[in-house]
Amino acid sequence: MADVGEVLMSVLSTIRVPKPGDRVHKDECALSFSSPESEGGIYVCMNTFLGFGSQYVGRHHARTGQRAYLHITRTRKAKKEDENNSGSGHPPKKKPTRLAIIEGGFDVEQELYEEDVKVVILPDRQEVTSEDLGTMPDVVRERQVSLSMSGIMAADSVSHTLQVQQWDGEVRQESKHAANLKQLDNGVKIPPGWRCEVCDLQENIWMNLTDGKVLCGRRYFDGSGGNNHALLHFQETGYPLAVKLGTITPDVYSYDEDDMVLDSKLPEHLAHFGINMMTMEKTERTMTELEIAVNQRVGEWEVIQESGTTLKPLFGPGVTGMKNLGNSCYLNSVMQVLFTVPDFQSYVSNIDKIIDEAPSDPTQDFKTQAKLGYGLLSGEYSKPAPDPGDEIGASEPRGDQVGIAPRMFKALVGRGHPEFSTNRQQDAQEFLLHFINMVERNCRSGPNPSEAFRFLVEEKIVCQQSQKAKYTQRVDYIVQLPVPMDQAANTELKEAERRREEGDSSAPTVRAQIPFSACMAALSEPEMLTDFWSSAVQAKTSATTTRFASFPDHLVIQIKKFTFGLDWVPKKLVSIDVPDTLDLSGLRATGQQPGEELLPEVAPPPLMTPDVEVKGILGSHGNEDDDSLYSPLLPVLDDSTVSQLCEMGFPLEACRKAVYYTGNTGIDAAMNWIMSHMDDPFSAPLVLPGSSSGPGTTPTESLSEEHLATIVSMGFSRDQATKALRAT
Repeated sequence: MADVGEVLMSVLSTIRVPKPGDRVHKDECALSFSSPESEGGIYVCMNTFLGFGSQYVGRHHARTGQRAYLHITRTRKAKKEDENNSGSGHPPKKKPTRLAIIEGGFDVEQELYEEDVKVVILPDRQEVTSEDLGTMPDVVRERQVSLSMSGIMAADSVSHTLQVQQWDGEVRQESKHAANLKQLDNGVKIPPGWRCEVCDLQENIWMNLTDGKVLCGRRYFDGSGGNNHALLHFQETGYPLAVKLGTITPDVYSYDEDDMVLDSKLPEHLAHFGINMMTMEKTERTMTELEIAVNQRVGEWEVIQESGTTLKPLFGPGVTGMKNLGNSCYLNSVMQVLFTVPDFQSYVSNIDKIIDEAPSDPTQDFKTQAKLGYGLLSGEYSKPAPDPGDEIGASEPRGDQVGIAPRMFKALVGRGHPEFSTNRQQDAQEFLLHFINMVERNCRSGPNPSEAFRFLVEEKIVCQQSQKAKYTQRVDYIVQLPVPMDQAANTELKEAERRREEGDSSAPTVRAQIPFSACMAALSEPEMLTDFWSSAVQAKTSATTTRFASFPDHLVIQIKKFTFGLDWVPKKLVSIDVPDTLDLSGLRATGQQPGEELLPEVAPPPLMTPDVEVKGILGSHGNEDDDSLYSPLLPVLDDSTVSQLCEMGFPLEACRKAVYYTGNTGIDAAMNWIMSHMDDPFSAPLVLPGSSSGPGTTPTESLSEEHLATIVSMGFSRDQATKALRAT
């Protein structure tokens, strides 16, 4: 075997030092979910900075010829004996929850691991440690190798960088009252054991920073929280700032500014009332934690997870857990459900073929990141997390499973989306539709698992004056089921509502029990449309009925369990028992009935801007100062709808035609038009009535449609894209 120094010299030209902006993948394998904590660690290519698990690094070397990799392994340290029992008779140290303020602070998580870093040269897997570099010539030590090693280790990983970028929680501003807050010299000192001075409540307790009054916080919509005594105190006195006791640092509220704020003088303000901030420990949940807890109660999540009981960990194929990346429960729940569907399981069954066809950067490839499905199903990550304190060969697995942290997947599917690219809580139904959209765009030339959910909806629109009908069909993937509150089966509901209306604060919260059959009946009832333009009588009035023109293999149902009052507070939580089998025969579409007359196919009046009636729309070569070049009465295409369709991957001209032929009625109608005209020639440009299609009359004839489509997909209008390309 060649000398290590000689081998290192032979690959020196391929080793790079990370620069600002380089994406360093050192937390997750690009082709699996291996990490530095996994068996075998992770290998970071010292040229591309892509990370690979031990089972895939050889494949990357064979495909690219790259030989130098930085091998990173992290091993959890064995627990010290005195961690839980100091031997001095003192009780064990309290473990921190989300936040704690104690003298000296807590040990950070990184200190729980032992890290080993070395350079590995393939294919012989020759290893070079930092100590080895010290014995080599300066030309090796001082050039790329040591700089690359330290640069990779010092660089923020892609997942960490994205977390920082995506964290857009509330940005609190310094309160205008903080710097010159007047505190009363009333001799008040706040002892431990806080409770509301009015109602003796011991949770959700706030201290006014002006007079030291200790009172309870606001009441939440579900009846939890406090009794509003801190708020009432502000309304009586005007003292603006209060701090939540038990959390101290994060939760300072300004009643005057009506927002959570920062108080740079908080230690001083607390000391005025005898509270030493550095000796405080967390005993209360922060406002963010309380909000999440309220959301969990609304969704009955605590019931689902059997809150308060000890759950037995599961291991093996098909029972792999996903780690919460911070408000990512919507993504986790949707993906866990999707990969119970045979079509999606089949899609990821041949993972080797998917990986063999992966591009040079698999982290940006949708099909490759379907590794998530394989990871959930294979059982490779459904094993007990290693514990250095466990004896080898223990008969019973201990602790939670390793699980999957889908950082790379979340970054890819959320990229460019205004909501799913953030760390905010999201709606699972909206994410499901977004993900199905991505599957549709990326599976046009191969198997498409989302077809399992696809069905046709027939909408029958009946003009109320002429009784003539119109039939349309659209593609859909989910049924939104209405909840008729007037069909509640429990009699105690009305009594509870009556008591609340009379001001009885002790009235219990009763959930309406709605029969599932009543929801299905509400779905089939005709809906009155007041803004439908009838071609029969030139008027706007009709009734529409929705039916299934086809049925999917798997029907996704969203039950609209929540409604909102005038104050935008969620109302009317309901309980619905879904049966094991559904009879949908009554919702099957029937099409045109014998003797039924159809509405005439007459286009509705074109949508116009206010200027159109006066001087038309700017013509092909016109400008705003030349009225002679305006073409009168041309329909206006909604550029935002065109842009959204382009973002879905449809050709630009197809998008323009869809918006035009559906009369600017919205994204859903336009997309359905495209889906029903997939065999049409989309390359021919749309020629609007009254405009010329002859040579030399198209303003974009010398511009690349590909370049135009790219710019339009970024959200710009076609006119803006044209002007930009012509200007450059």
